[in-house]
Amino acid sequence: MQAAFNPKMKMAALIESDCHLLPILSRLGMTSSFGEQTIEQACDHYGIDAATFCLICNVYSLAGFKPSAWEIALAKPDDVVFYLHASHNYYLDSALTVLEPKLEELLKACTAKQSAAVRKFFCEYESELRSHFNFEEEEVFPYIKKLIEGCSSSDFNIDMFKDNHSNVDEKLGDLKSIIMKSLPDSCDGNLRLEILDLICHLQRDLARHTCVEEDVLIPLVRRMENPALFRKTLALEKEKESEVREELSDREKEILVCVARGMLNKEIADQNNISIHTVISHRKNITRKIGIKTVAGLTVYAILNGLIDVNTIE
Repeated sequence: MQAAFNPKMKMAALIESDCHLLPILSRLGMTSSFGEQTIEQACDHYGIDAATFCLICNVYSLAGFKPSAWEIALAKPDDVVFYLHASHNYYLDSALTVLEPKLEELLKACTAKQSAAVRKFFCEYESELRSHFNFEEEEVFPYIKKLIEGCSSSDFNIDMFKDNHSNVDEKLGDLKSIIMKSLPDSCDGNLRLEILDLICHLQRDLARHTCVEEDVLIPLVRRMENPALFRKTLALEKEKESEVREELSDREKEILVCVARGMLNKEIADQNNISIHTVISHRKNITRKIGIKTVAGLTVYAILNGLIDVNTIE
């Protein structure tokens, strides 16, 4: 899957394209007005590497997105660790502290046994989550810091983290099912829905958090552990991409911009002094190369790749 975000995009366009990315900005302390700043300019203001920021956003926003070795090579490990650490603080000090009192309020309508069972389940989940994050904070992150500083370790490697890495969102899904299906009707219905909404958002966030760890952090650390092997992987990937990937030509980009602005084939032909048949041929090539057929989809592609400003579209 092709990356959606790049440093040359407007920061406002990134936020408009996926509001689920707002927590990333909050955790990185990027809370001021962005105006017409690009992602690169905004990241530079906050001392954050733009390529790393875009990589995290792509993993977070696009289900199934797998970064290439080249994208991993551009990422800064200390910025990835900074984001993950900030996420840990958010989950433990904000998300769960908001959820817990609401859950307690909901359980007031349950029997003592029902309340105790759900409360025990939630407490065990919170304990497991804290244990999971403590391992990363006390073992994984210090190990990465040593690698960044040029120190190696013989008693730990990132595969030890991967082998013990669990999906911290699964048990949360079980809690959602319990609240949705098993609590009595006497529970406050609106409060039940509010809690389910909180859990759904938290579950999605945690799932993306896991993806950042597995698809960015782990391969990034492997690169530092074995630079020679990573260079070999990078060379093979680059060779493979050069065989199958075709870039849009300058003319095709011009046609794409016209399509995004809502122009008809005849209008495009007249503006560019070419035949309608040539316009149609260009549009077929554009679709073949980027795999997008609809005008709406082509418009989004043009915006996300910096070919057109969203404010110029009627």
